[in-house]
Amino acid sequence: MNILVTGKNGQLGCEIQDLAINSQHNFIFADSSECNIHNLESIEANVILNKIDSIINCAAYTAVDSAEDNEMDALETNLFGVSNIDKIAVKHNLSYIHISTDYVFDGTKTSPYQPADATSPIGIYGTSKYLGEQVIVNSKAQAIVIRTSWLYSSHGNNFVKTMLRLGKEKESLNVVGDQIGSPTYALDLAQACIKILDGGEFGGSQRVYHYANSGSISWFDFASRIMKEKKLNCKVNPITTEKYPTKAKRPAYSVLNTDDIERDFAVVVPEWEKSLSDCLRKLD
Repeated sequence: MNILVTGKNGQLGCEIQDLAINSQHNFIFADSSECNIHNLESIEANVILNKIDSIINCAAYTAVDSAEDNEMDALETNLFGVSNIDKIAVKHNLSYIHISTDYVFDGTKTSPYQPADATSPIGIYGTSKYLGEQVIVNSKAQAIVIRTSWLYSSHGNNFVKTMLRLGKEKESLNVVGDQIGSPTYALDLAQACIKILDGGEFGGSQRVYHYANSGSISWFDFASRIMKEKKLNCKVNPITTEKYPTKAKRPAYSVLNTDDIERDFAVVVPEWEKSLSDCLRKLD
């Protein structure tokens, strides 16, 4: 199978590149200069040249706070770019996986969000991702959405790497303790995406799935565990969201239920503690 992966330099794209070395599939990795999802002709040229069978769309506008001032930039990638991929997928009979986010929810629940739960994004970023999801939900292509949350990796910039850096530089840190979610190791998500493509057909009556490592914690809990595992002498103090204002609001609770993706595709969902330990070993 020939698989096009957009957004090759992001956390998920990099993890798929690592897995591709030992894969039976032929992966074509592209950044925006190599496959511009804002341009139909660019996508189609890649599809034809490389005889693409499937696409994993990792390309996204993810600057949550900046999106509040740059709505069209967010929509250009998270909605119109997805629409372009969908048009080419329908035209050339391709399957594809699109990655979305827990930010499509408003965070008012107190139990894990199911894929079918009502969405209600509270910021421009979440809204743009929700609109992109609707392209797939209404598509004629063989396609699914995978929502994920709190993504981190040994690649790129993310919360884990920031905590490691600050933990070495500072004696104490204040970290939000009243936002609850599920950290997700991008390597685990990458493995899940490939397993789904391995399985053949998908995207029937259910189009939206969730994938996040199991367990629910706060950012404070997450930071504390990082410091403990790396034996860093940095005290982590919990603070409220109110004391850490951001331009865009965050969901107070965004734990994702993964039962459907485990059942339908037999993917593995490790506990967050194990996955964090695996990632931290790579960062030694």
